[in-house]
Amino acid sequence: MTTRHVAVVGAGPAGLAAAEAALGAGARVTLIDSADRPGGQYHRMLPEAYDAAHPERLQHGWRSFDRRRRRVLAHPRCVWWPETSVWALERPDPHEPGVPRVHVLRGPADGGRRSRLVLEPDALVLAAGAHDRVLPFPGWELPGVFTAGAAQALAKGERVVVGDRVVVAGTGPFLLPVAASLLEAGSRVLELLEANTAGTLARGWARRPWQLAAHGGKSGELAEYTALLLRHRVPCRVGRTVVEARGDGRVEEVVTARLRADWSVVPGTERTMPVDAVCVSHGFSPQLELPVAAGCALRGTPGGEFVAVDDDQCTSCPGVYAAGEITGVAGAPAARAEGALAGWLAGGGASDAPALRPLRRGRDQGRAFAERLARAHPIGAAWPGWLRPETVVCRCEEADYASLCRAAGNAASRGARVTKLETRAGLGPCQGRVCGPTVAELSARLTGRPAKSPVEDPRTAGPHHRPIAQPIRLGELAATPEPSPEKSTPRPRCTKTEQSS
Repeated sequence: MTTRHVAVVGAGPAGLAAAEAALGAGARVTLIDSADRPGGQYHRMLPEAYDAAHPERLQHGWRSFDRRRRRVLAHPRCVWWPETSVWALERPDPHEPGVPRVHVLRGPADGGRRSRLVLEPDALVLAAGAHDRVLPFPGWELPGVFTAGAAQALAKGERVVVGDRVVVAGTGPFLLPVAASLLEAGSRVLELLEANTAGTLARGWARRPWQLAAHGGKSGELAEYTALLLRHRVPCRVGRTVVEARGDGRVEEVVTARLRADWSVVPGTERTMPVDAVCVSHGFSPQLELPVAAGCALRGTPGGEFVAVDDDQCTSCPGVYAAGEITGVAGAPAARAEGALAGWLAGGGASDAPALRPLRRGRDQGRAFAERLARAHPIGAAWPGWLRPETVVCRCEEADYASLCRAAGNAASRGARVTKLETRAGLGPCQGRVCGPTVAELSARLTGRPAKSPVEDPRTAGPHHRPIAQPIRLGELAATPEPSPEKSTPRPRCTKTEQSS
């Protein structure tokens, strides 16, 4: 009997849980991640070259993660592929339905000799995660303005501080662990600014308060972060945010202002503060390139578009499962529950196994929490009022708001593709990952026509439609793929440090 082969893309909380569950169901697993060590953003590990023990302070669930990591990477039926990019998913012929082929490049992204391989798994679990969404404001392109996730990654994964005097701003509870990571790394956090007003926060979090009892662990995390901020005397202000960054060659000061519930600026409340770094996050954008490439349907929610899954975490594409933040931003515990459920069923496990009941319960609680999060920390409709004609909206190509307004005013330029060509917004190295949702929203406002999305029309071109999901050199694209290793018996590929750390 041939052992079922499951490919898991992403080794964060969801992907690692999926790999462990699939192994428990008896499958062979290929675990793929672009980082050199598992954990994702939540459990980001120090580089192997540091040869240092990982600090457990403010790393909730670290010991449990570490045990799971060791079990998965040491399992004889698991192959661990670090520093590996999935650059494309190839759908099967419509007349021969099946799981998409997985095209990967193995090796460091900046390396010159990456191996190109093609996997043909029996099931695919997508757990690609999400990245920060940052709304543009005057000066956000200056060096020293970071996404909150990037600043946290440097602090947690490299022990690098982004600045000595830092302001953390935006919306959402993610601002708390970011500030905590910066303080732990040695930065001085001058302020933590939540853009939504106290009334918006209260309405979102106080709705059906009895449901919060299922998330007692998050209360403990909140208490720890609050205690740390109090200890370092970091003021936390609600209904206020950064509306401008200034500096000569890099950020030197920021302008903060009080906001109304719709995020319009209250006149006369502007305040200037000297800084050398700003960390901003206005929520998250799920990484949907691979699900869209696989043909997975999306669903619209108050928090944005996410992959639609059924009660078994299966997408609309047969044999393709999704877990974690691409299905909804609900935190690491919910991501682990979704990943374990998806991995077990992808590995051929019984759908009525008793162990799945608590997983489904945790998943459903996580979905309810995600809805609460989206209601408590929405993006106000009036944020474009921060913009000026010269404000950059696409940092890669330096396309400004004025060019977007001109394109919207020209009837011949109102199509998404034509607007991109005329303004160059979205044509840079990030290929619209950062500016895509923002440009689509601004264009819809300027033209007065709501932007279509893959939820209503899968044929609509959007920021997530990328036949080539990750950068690939022309020489690599032209090279013949190496023979697929999945037919042979997999061997664990763990580094010496991972086996002994």
